[in-house]
Amino acid sequence: MDSAALVRRYYAALDEHDYDALEDVLSPAFVQHRPDRTFENRDEFIEFMREKRPNPDTSHDLESVIAGDGRIAVRGRVIEEGTTLFEFADFFETDGKRLARLETYSR
Repeated sequence: MDSAALVRRYYAALDEHDYDALEDVLSPAFVQHRPDRTFENRDEFIEFMREKRPNPDTSHDLESVIAGDGRIAVRGRVIEEGTTLFEFADFFETDGKRLARLETYSR
């Protein structure tokens, strides 16, 4: 799977609450840094998304996905019932097969 497709599958898994698919696209050593917290591995991230996610009924509207050299930049919006909650920019790195690192910025 190319890196842009990998990232699109990541957002689809989040929106569909498909945690098995989410596990498949994330490296075991996956790390996410975002303004309010850091997740140090895939299991911690998936547990949060499954059990502690503050707005589980949201979806991601991707405005742009730019991929190259194992790095992917995404710009989009998080939507709940047709309303934009916030805009985000995500910057991913892969390990060649899976998503390994994510830096998230939002406003």
